Amino acid sequence: MDWNAQVSDSLIWLAKTFCIVIVVSAIAAAVFARTTQWGRQFWRLAWPYFTPRRSGKPLAVVCLLILLSLFSVRMDVLFSFWYKGFYDALQKLDEPAFWHFLGLFAILAAIIVTRALIAYLINQAFDIHWRTWLNERLLQDWMQGRSYYRGQFVEPVVDNPDQRIQLDVSSFTSGSRTLALGVISSLVSMFAFTGILWQLSAPLMVLGLEIPRAMVFIVYLYVLVATWLAFRIGRPLIRLSFLSERLAANYRYALIRLRENAENVAFYQGERVENANLIRRFLAYIANLWALIYRTLKFDGFNLVVSQVAVVFPFLLQAPRFFSKAIQLGDVIQTAQAFGQVQDSLSFFRSSYDSFASYRATLDRLEGFLDSSAAARALPAVQSDERDAGLQLSGLSVSRPDGKSLLRDLDMTLLPGESVLIKGPSGSGKTTLLRAVAGLWPYAQGKVARPLGAQSLFLSQRPYLPLGELRGAVVYPGQADPADDARLRDVLGQVSLGHLAGKLDEAADWSRILSIGEQQRVAFARVLVNQPKVVFLDEATSATDEGLEHALYTLLRARLPDSVLVSVGHRSSLDAFHSHRLILDGVGGWQMAAV
Repeated sequence: MDWNAQVSDSLIWLAKTFCIVIVVSAIAAAVFARTTQWGRQFWRLAWPYFTPRRSGKPLAVVCLLILLSLFSVRMDVLFSFWYKGFYDALQKLDEPAFWHFLGLFAILAAIIVTRALIAYLINQAFDIHWRTWLNERLLQDWMQGRSYYRGQFVEPVVDNPDQRIQLDVSSFTSGSRTLALGVISSLVSMFAFTGILWQLSAPLMVLGLEIPRAMVFIVYLYVLVATWLAFRIGRPLIRLSFLSERLAANYRYALIRLRENAENVAFYQGERVENANLIRRFLAYIANLWALIYRTLKFDGFNLVVSQVAVVFPFLLQAPRFFSKAIQLGDVIQTAQAFGQVQDSLSFFRSSYDSFASYRATLDRLEGFLDSSAAARALPAVQSDERDAGLQLSGLSVSRPDGKSLLRDLDMTLLPGESVLIKGPSGSGKTTLLRAVAGLWPYAQGKVARPLGAQSLFLSQRPYLPLGELRGAVVYPGQADPADDARLRDVLGQVSLGHLAGKLDEAADWSRILSIGEQQRVAFARVLVNQPKVVFLDEATSATDEGLEHALYTLLRARLPDSVLVSVGHRSSLDAFHSHRLILDGVGGWQMAAV
């Protein structure tokens, strides 16, 4: 065999096949995107990354990966001819040819190893860059319009968004690359080795009928029938894979929730109830896991039987020709190798059905995440206008999710330096009113004019403390600057947290370290640092005694004399710090009066 000619033919084959694959892949992608659900799902998630308007690099890398895959297929073809020459040399006891082919093997093996390492590096880099971009996109989509909060009002509520961002993004990027390149390699390999098998195949008599090139027809018929049966067996894997991810995430969420509420559970001595809940969620996951295992066992068992039976086909078909000396041992080995490559290529969709099932479940979960975020942003909210200072509510109406009215046509204007204390019986909508003013509550109408961004701060009964250094918790949502440490230490002293002044550099989960009362004082320190023009306080001093509450409000009025204060509270001691009182009755009525 002229190996120089083989190298020249390989380069020409690579160029032609690459052009054909690129054109066919582009057409197939467009067709699938328009005609299939999973194609539309993939296009929705992937096209914003691959569009040339954003960057041409991703498509260039895809082309390089396709070229490397085609190169791998061509190397398999060259090895097919190497097998023929090597085993022919063994049969003829041709020692010089034997060593010649061993030398060729060293060259081909070195090329294959180099290609594999380069392909691995490019594949991983491609996955990381795509995953990084998609993670940022989904996070931005989730944060935009406060979808992370308003998503709880969308039906159905999307489960475990954390898992969809962290795990499903990784599965999507790596799965898309692996399956796409697998499909391309399998199809190209199928055509390449079908040509070799066609040359090696002989006629076969079946029931008195001669079938030309019988081996080619047998392998195609065999694999197509096996694939159809495999799809029938493996179809439930899509639903079971989806449920497995969902139930595992539900169990993990319950564990995290128990850890976050460990103190409350311990006070209630609710271990028995919590344990029963955890066991119930775990057993639901295990039951689905067993169903997945049994279905996978049937699916993989069928595939193994099909693959093992296929091993002997080429030898059975070529044995008569070999024993009659019509062909040599190298031809038999090349036939077996080509038959196996065609069989493997045709069997790709069958053997990878479970991977496709898992990938389809990932597409469903990510699309559900995007749909939920979009639906959350589309929820109604009060009209929010920006003003330099003060607070104005016009025709504000608030209701429950079931439509029951909590507040009707509230008109209120607070000028800089003024304040209002909101009171009413439990469930009358005091906190819900603040949610509506913040634009979080979808069951509200009206108009709100206030300073936006960090110029308006909302302090809840249980403040949020981000993970990280203490200085970050004090300045939140602003940016921490070590140059301001002296100011932060002074502010902590003013809110009776001087013992924390030396811990600004400590990174920890401060919500677990500090008591609720200390956390509420950190929130007051946050107000003093950010100097907002409007401060909303929802039972923000409930964990402090009246003396400390008086000191904190006095400090707030002294340091922010021109800021508007909107407080929700029950204590009569708060009256002295507010110029107005708003009383809600919980059925739509309200009364506004000066204190």
